[in-house]
Amino acid sequence: MPKDLLHNAYTDAPEQHPNLILGSLQLLFWLFFCPTAWRNHLKRIYPDLDSGSSLITVIRRGGLRFIIQGKIILPILANLIVGLVLFILGVPVETILVRVAFSVAGGVAGGVAVGMTFGVAIGVAFGVAGSVPVGVAFGMAGSVPAFGMAEDLAFGVAFSVPVGVAIGVAIGVAIGVAKGVEKGVPVSVMVGVVAGVAEGVAFGVVGGVAKGVAKGVAIGVGFGVAVGVGVTINSWRPVVFLPFITVLNYLLYRLDKICNAQSPCLLRFHSAFWDEWQKLHLLNLDQHLLLIIEHNPVEGKAALEYLDTSLQRWAAQAVQIELDARNLQACADLEAIRQVHQSLEIGELQSPVNPIFSIFKSVSEDVDVALNQKSTYNQRLLLKNIAEKLEGHLREFTRSSDKYTVRFRPIITSWRDVVASYIDELIKATELRQEIDSPYITGVPLTIEQAIFTGRTDVGTRIEQLLLDRRRPPLLLYGQRRMGKTSLLHNIGKLLPKSIIPMFVDLQGAPSSASDYTGFLYNLARGMITSAKQQSALTLPSLTRETLAADPFTRFDEWLDQVEKTLEQNTALLMLDEFETLDSAITKKRFDEEDVLGMLRHLIQHRPRFKMLLAGSHTIEEYQRWASYLINVQVVHISYLKEEEARQLIEAPVKDFTLRYEPDAVERVLQLTRCHPFLVQLLCGEIIVLKNEQDPSIRRLATLADVEAAIPEALQSGSFFFADIQNNQVNANGREILRFIATQGEGAIVSKLGLSQQFPDVWEITIKLLLQRELIEEVAEGYRFQVELIRQWFEKAS
Repeated sequence: MPKDLLHNAYTDAPEQHPNLILGSLQLLFWLFFCPTAWRNHLKRIYPDLDSGSSLITVIRRGGLRFIIQGKIILPILANLIVGLVLFILGVPVETILVRVAFSVAGGVAGGVAVGMTFGVAIGVAFGVAGSVPVGVAFGMAGSVPAFGMAEDLAFGVAFSVPVGVAIGVAIGVAIGVAKGVEKGVPVSVMVGVVAGVAEGVAFGVVGGVAKGVAKGVAIGVGFGVAVGVGVTINSWRPVVFLPFITVLNYLLYRLDKICNAQSPCLLRFHSAFWDEWQKLHLLNLDQHLLLIIEHNPVEGKAALEYLDTSLQRWAAQAVQIELDARNLQACADLEAIRQVHQSLEIGELQSPVNPIFSIFKSVSEDVDVALNQKSTYNQRLLLKNIAEKLEGHLREFTRSSDKYTVRFRPIITSWRDVVASYIDELIKATELRQEIDSPYITGVPLTIEQAIFTGRTDVGTRIEQLLLDRRRPPLLLYGQRRMGKTSLLHNIGKLLPKSIIPMFVDLQGAPSSASDYTGFLYNLARGMITSAKQQSALTLPSLTRETLAADPFTRFDEWLDQVEKTLEQNTALLMLDEFETLDSAITKKRFDEEDVLGMLRHLIQHRPRFKMLLAGSHTIEEYQRWASYLINVQVVHISYLKEEEARQLIEAPVKDFTLRYEPDAVERVLQLTRCHPFLVQLLCGEIIVLKNEQDPSIRRLATLADVEAAIPEALQSGSFFFADIQNNQVNANGREILRFIATQGEGAIVSKLGLSQQFPDVWEITIKLLLQRELIEEVAEGYRFQVELIRQWFEKAS
């Protein structure tokens, strides 16, 4: 398609035709059908011009050509039509010439006068809309073979009705241009009713005085109704024209289909691109647009972008949904599935397919995480979990007859089959290579399905004791990043009595990113429902967005009533992970502090069947607003594993683990990691990678040398963990002190005197932060790193 044609085809700022006559007709067309194009044309003449600018202002701003076209040429062209109409009615040619001349003069004079007073839009509209019906009125009245009272009445009605329509149309068009499509219709209807009544009464009174009561009433009624009809033109004209427009649009669609949408396409003549007032859905517009996108993507994209901001945006949305569906359907292998979430955008505005797209986006992200796992064991484990989720979604889709679930059902079936096929390939490859399966997972928290979760019985016991406290205090699970907080929450059902129903909600996900309270509470409830089912096999009542929409907090509270009935004698433990993310959403004014935190406080105080546990890497004292709402918070500190738990994680993480360790190799892992759960998995995972590269004869025994050889790889692959410490957990002074201590060597203790001399102004306050972050520990009269691997990373970064 030629570039200039595309530029003028799908835009609300087209360029005017250079021909004086055609350009004038184009102005008239914009005025009645495309008020945005009219306004943009004025802006092109001079940026500060608008529809309310006076005639003189437009001339001063370089709009002389515009004035000539709007005030002179258009009335002349309009009255040529008047002459033709009068000729058809049998009016003598001499009379026609007089009437046309009178109408042209009246139209030009009226347009100029109105334009100087009320602005160019109403001036042009009045000049054209006024001259045509007035001319016709005089012609009709002059040709009415009546006399006496009937003649007066005929002339009065014949004159008053067209004039009323002319004035009404001028006002209606001007309102539309000034207010835009969204506000133009309701404003014009309101003005039409008021103006029709007021002007009808006024005209009737004048007519009554001049011609008598009966004729005055008839003239007044005719004039008032005509004004009302004219003013509201933009509300009824699209409805009246719809049957004819539908036929035109269908013909354009069929012709484009016959020609395979060859450029330039006929879609550009579709009324969706030139009639801004049409609010009713235009039949087959989405199919026509999809046809163009398939055969002519450049033009199709331009049309799609235009419709996305128009009253026919429904068609753009429908086409975008179909394009996204085809994009998902095209994912024929796992690599394509892992990439597709990057191109799948889910808007904040409510859409019937947003929940479906969220499913596919989440699966794609999960597949990406799974394929990033270095061991085939972990890949299989995570992919198996994904396949089960897809199977569950497929069952839900099968039960639904909604048109969107029907459309996406084959896609979710295809994805499930792709994932299952890849799992089979991994199993065959592992058996063929005789590799050691690595059960260690470092990129995501451990879920309930993953058997590697170890220990934490002491933390579980502490939580259970606090849950039995009659004061029902809220709990805070506090620990540094990657210490296993989320993994514990996923698996806490294994550590607590069956009478406690865990309900895990990740606030870092959908709840805190929701755009409104409906979305927040819906995702909160969805997390509770899913977790209760997974950890306790308890099915909670459902809660839909539609139910929440009318009154979110009241409906959520009513849903909690139903949940309590479902619990019977059990206790719900509502666990909100990453509570700092919700605090950030409150800070950004997405949610109100009193609404959200007040709701949580009310739940704690008035629902004895609910216990609350927050989890994060900050204390409540660091978030004062939470401290003021959640009174008497009890902190449960989660830190390093116990030594026996760490040994189990090293030597027997899962049943039938095939790698054995020499005793000194196990001791070295413990020394390097200090039983940090993430670092144990990180280092042991790298040891397995190293062993799988060795000859099968020595592959199954890990030595001290193997541990030392795995350290550099662990520092590299775990760089995101160490970088988070450096960039997010300490400040510049903290980084300098950590590097200084690190360079002293393994196990080295740096004295307080040495630190005070090296960092005289900042060492005391910085040391407090480093102790709080559990990066260093106080020993005798000095400090040292708690974890050797972290020390080595800072030494390497120095």
